[in-house]
Amino acid sequence: MRRLLPVVLAVLVTAGCSTAVAQKTERFGGSGPFTLVTGRDTTGYLQPLLDRWNETHPGERVTLLELPEAADEQRAQMVANLQAKSDRYDVLGLDVVWTAEFADAGWILPLERGAFPLDRFLPPVVDTAVYQDKLWAVPYTSNAGLLYYRKDLLAKQGFKPPRTWAELREQARTLHDKYDIGGYAGQFLAYEGLTVNFAEAVQSAGGQILSRDGTQVTMDVARAKTGLDFLTGGFREGWIPQESLSFKEEESRLAFQEGRLAFSRNWPHAYGPATTSAVGDKFGVTRLPGLNGPGSSSLGGVNLALSAYSKRQKSAVEFIRYFTGLENQRRVLADGSFPPVWAELYDDPGLIKRFPYLPVLKQSILSARPRPASANYNQVSLVIASAVSNALTPPFTEAGDDVVASMKGQLNEIIRAQ
Repeated sequence: MRRLLPVVLAVLVTAGCSTAVAQKTERFGGSGPFTLVTGRDTTGYLQPLLDRWNETHPGERVTLLELPEAADEQRAQMVANLQAKSDRYDVLGLDVVWTAEFADAGWILPLERGAFPLDRFLPPVVDTAVYQDKLWAVPYTSNAGLLYYRKDLLAKQGFKPPRTWAELREQARTLHDKYDIGGYAGQFLAYEGLTVNFAEAVQSAGGQILSRDGTQVTMDVARAKTGLDFLTGGFREGWIPQESLSFKEEESRLAFQEGRLAFSRNWPHAYGPATTSAVGDKFGVTRLPGLNGPGSSSLGGVNLALSAYSKRQKSAVEFIRYFTGLENQRRVLADGSFPPVWAELYDDPGLIKRFPYLPVLKQSILSARPRPASANYNQVSLVIASAVSNALTPPFTEAGDDVVASMKGQLNEIIRAQ
């Protein structure tokens, strides 16, 4: 009986938890086949995970609907579907910056916090799914920018990985001149990626663009100009190549792994392909540099939300619980090289052996800042990307403080119109 007692108690506790979860999700009705809509899977990891669900849920099969790779295009297609109140989309893979907009528009439904193990997720990641004190989605993957660098070239020059912008500038210029290689690049095409790169520069100079709740423009012109000057200076001096004005994530990834860049800012998904590329074992990763030390990344990732127009909500919510569970999170990392949201996976020795960047990535995520929770985030991003793109493009006729002051004025108009 003594040996059986713990087993009996465990069964009762498990049953109690299952009942509690069922009670928290019973308000959602409708079962049957449903869809998951998200950005294009460039690694091929996703369908095998969906197949595992389908094998055990033959009456609730999930179909993957892939949207374009670029976040801007994904959002446009989702918004068109939701504005039409179509029930074609059930589970939405949302960029973390869309939470406020989609919730404010009534396109997604709030979820019960207690139905998901949020206390075991990285805290900043959970914040991206909360708007006005309600949970509107469940974190699925996280993301933070990393600095990829050619450790072989740094070793030849006796350099350590740069921690500050001044060190990055010195090393990028030296390697550019000596090895005829591009110094540094990020994502500098005029789209959401440029907004991210600029936001990281502002944060890494000690500033911010909007308040945390997205209701005020809190941009300090001097700090924002410092961040902008870091980028424009690289283009003026040539250690950021002009071709990177057309770079999104894939273009910058390819440029680095083909050996055309000494340094590259990118997300962790670029790590796996680089290990089997021309740079092979010649590269490393570290945190983004900043003005006076390690910088601050923008927090990226994907959250899973429930469409307000889904007719299969019960199946969709159960799938979200399944797909954000610990075992699937392990596979998201192991098979797709995407950062998981469960904190304990970043300390797993087996995973660290396979993905040596995990400790650095964990610190990058914990020190990252979410982009503003603005219901008009798309307009905010368009204003920033357009202004910064003009500043980075020759002949560099606009003064940095004028660019920032004009940007701040436009942002104020957007926020006041909310």
